[in-house]
Amino acid sequence: MTTIRRFCCNDLLRFASVNLDHLTETFNMSFYMTYLARWPDYFQVAEGPGNRVMGYSESWHGHVTAVTIAPEYRRQQLAKKLMNLLEEISDKIDKAYFVDLFVRASNTPAIKMYEKLGYVIYRRVLRYYSGEEDGLDMRKALSRDVEKKSMIPLKRPVRPDELEYDSI
Repeated sequence: MTTIRRFCCNDLLRFASVNLDHLTETFNMSFYMTYLARWPDYFQVAEGPGNRVMGYSESWHGHVTAVTIAPEYRRQQLAKKLMNLLEEISDKIDKAYFVDLFVRASNTPAIKMYEKLGYVIYRRVLRYYSGEEDGLDMRKALSRDVEKKSMIPLKRPVRPDELEYDSI
């Protein structure tokens, strides 16, 4: 049995095992605390039997900062449930045009999962991860973007210094 609930302060001390995956971008404690303080509705945790943290997700106004699931809890559709919740909040509460996220270009399983959820590759960001590996900016249009303009791919890759929060 899995429960998806709001992330709380105590979870900051319990979710380290979820971040051990080499494909998960890990941030410092103050980063997570800022999210928790500013945007608590967007910070969710999947909790299993024995109050074990199975995964978590964060989002800010239509941007997914992290969705990660502990290896032993993968293939249970937890990431899909967390993504659906973040999309719903972005769509219904924030009235955002789209949700976007960045994923390592080499992370084929994650890319395929996001594509199944309706995301498209919007652009490639050269050397996005640690100045070495390219990232893919993937997007999914929400109900406000009726014409799906936010998903029209860019023709050229961009550099990290060219990134900004886009609007349509």
